[in-house]
Amino acid sequence: QVKLVESGGGLVQPGGSLRLSCAVSGSGDRLYAMGWYRQAPGNERELVANIAISGGTYYADSVRDRFTITVDNAQNGAYLQMNKLRPEDTAIYYCNAILYGRPSDYWGQGTQVTVST
Repeated sequence: QVKLVESGGGLVQPGGSLRLSCAVSGSGDRLYAMGWYRQAPGNERELVANIAISGGTYYADSVRDRFTITVDNAQNGAYLQMNKLRPEDTAIYYCNAILYGRPSDYWGQGTQVTVST
């Protein structure tokens, strides 16, 4: 059973940084791509960034030049480095994984990020 576990969320002041981690386990299939989404209260879930294991990244306009998505060396997880955080970045952040040969993608349980004084 494929499982995604996020960590690294928390409370940070505006202008601060956090690094989110997502670990993928339970599958022998290779990763095709990973992404980070977020959902703030009253809003729909939105794509923040994604990365193809073969290369290529996408960032939402609101986070470009502040956030960086990477894949770990073993290609069984991903990170989201978040710098210059703003109050509007406050949300639950979810990790998403697409694996080769699997008909659907997978989600983590989410980790709360709060940017506030």
